[in-house]
Amino acid sequence: MSSLRLIGLKKTFERGTPNEKLALDNVNLEVEDGDFITVLGSNGAGKSTLFNAILGKFRLDRGRILLGEEDITRQRDFERAYKIGCLYQNPLRGTAPNMTIEENLALAYTRRASKSFFAVNRRDSAYFRELLAELNLGLEDRMKTRMGQLSGGQRQAASLLMATIARPELLLLDEHTAALDPATAEKVQALTERIVAERRLTCLMITHNMQAALTLGTRTIMMHGGRIVYDVKGEERASLTLRDLMDRFRAAAGEELDNDRMLLG
Repeated sequence: MSSLRLIGLKKTFERGTPNEKLALDNVNLEVEDGDFITVLGSNGAGKSTLFNAILGKFRLDRGRILLGEEDITRQRDFERAYKIGCLYQNPLRGTAPNMTIEENLALAYTRRASKSFFAVNRRDSAYFRELLAELNLGLEDRMKTRMGQLSGGQRQAASLLMATIARPELLLLDEHTAALDPATAEKVQALTERIVAERRLTCLMITHNMQAALTLGTRTIMMHGGRIVYDVKGEERASLTLRDLMDRFRAAAGEELDNDRMLLG
């Protein structure tokens, strides 16, 4: 069953001006339940624009977005937030820094229980503590600590719980480890893989790490010029080397690229 269908998405920013930019050019994508798709492409390829289209951050010029059987094309962003979790590159984004870890988790958790009720009861508090303990970062003993006092890695790990605690229909990860040091990034990525697998989430993850794009998840798509130019999964994906991936991208994009710069941004 399709978890997400993108049909003919098109978006041009600043139309009719010298800065006119075709950001999405007839994007079509069908995502199956349980897919974990890594998304590659150069800066300006349309990756984050694609995510923002799915999140409802702007109105499309053309196209439809179906989440499950529901057409969400005209839904506002806050309505989609009940169904779609998102984690960004900046650890400061998407959380309330002056609220405690517990309060931030409760705010995210209420998306599952109610769209208008916010509270922290004893049972929920115990559940949050259990989830935080699984991160193995000692955060279960700091539930009353404000989010703004955490390190970048701790905050990103807590944000990952916030994005997934209500078991969203779709999880979007926009380079969520890029701002972290290598050791912390590896730890957060491992947590991501575990949570996605345990909760059987459907996930799209933007990355500039070509090795990660081939080894993580179940499928890789590559974007260029606002289009999806390559889509690979299964045995074909498993057999690809990094050089193969670069060659396929060059062929699909239809132009010569400057070494790996176009992919690595």
